[in-house]
Amino acid sequence: MKKEFRICKNYEFSSIIQKKTFVKSPSFVCYIQPKVEAHARIGISVGKKMGNAVKRNKIKRQLRSMIDEVFTFEEKYDVVIIVRPVYANHDYAENLNELKESKKKMEWRFKKTQ
Repeated sequence: MKKEFRICKNYEFSSIIQKKTFVKSPSFVCYIQPKVEAHARIGISVGKKMGNAVKRNKIKRQLRSMIDEVFTFEEKYDVVIIVRPVYANHDYAENLNELKESKKKMEWRFKKTQ
């Protein structure tokens, strides 16, 4: 995932989460809002309950790889993905399938709110 497709600023995370349009799955909570720039952007948040910095960075690397497979960045919304502790209990393939299902739900939810 290229850096131009990432949400990095705290105020951007906060503004998306405050809209309260979200999709839940066992491993993720995904908040969405209409995109601000010409392309969609994605932010990743991994809490300290997931482990030390090494484990959290590994999770973020895995998630970026999954995002490259699932998202085209031509979506009409920005996404903040918050990783839940259950993520660590599943393997890569299970988490990838959950992310794909969450994306389908996000598409449906975004169409519903528009």
